[in-house]
Order: sequence, then C-alpha cells, then structure tokens
Amino acid sequence: MAINTAKKTSREDWHPAKVKMELHMRGITLSGLAEAHGLNSSSTLSAALTRSYPANEKRIADAIGVHPKEIWPSRYNEDGTRKPQGFRAIQSTAADIARNGYLCKAA
Repeated sequence: MAINTAKKTSREDWHPAKVKMELHMRGITLSGLAEAHGLNSSSTLSAALTRSYPANEKRIADAIGVHPKEIWPSRYNEDGTRKPQGFRAIQSTAADIARNGYLCKAA
C-alpha cells in the first residue's frame, strides 16, 4: 500500500492549501487560471505550489493580488528579486566564498 506524504515547504512559505483557498475565495481555480493563460493543464500551476517555477508563481500571485515574494518568501530576496536556485545557487555561493574568503569561527 502506497503512503502519500505531504510535500515539504518552507515554514515561512504559504501552505499550498492556503494558496488554493485564496484563489477559491476569489472564485478562481487552478484549471481556470491555466486556461486563462493558455496552458494545456493546471499541473504546471500546481507544480509552482511546491517547486520553484517563476512564471507560474507570478500568475498565481497576480490572481491573488500579491507579489510572489509574499507567498514564497524563501524563493525571493527582500527586494523582490529571485534567489538563485539549483546550480546557480552553488555558483553564487562559490563566488561569495572566493570574494570574501572562507570565514570559520573558532569554537
């Protein structure tokens, strides 16, 4: 028997159910939003609830009436720009270490 486990999100990010509820309160469904944007399926919008997908994050946030940073603060910097993801995050961290040097605190 397969056990479905909830996908983990950051504690500071909105829970996917809250995002869906906010859309529902405005009379919007993910499938309706997908259709309005010319997408074949709502699954790409659903993916943005748990994984980084900037274009669909913006579509969802616009439908709710907030900036995507309010829904997914773990994915955005304070100024509203995207945080590096995946390989870019690794490159960014390596560049920061090269620029600033590796700082290690003694115990």
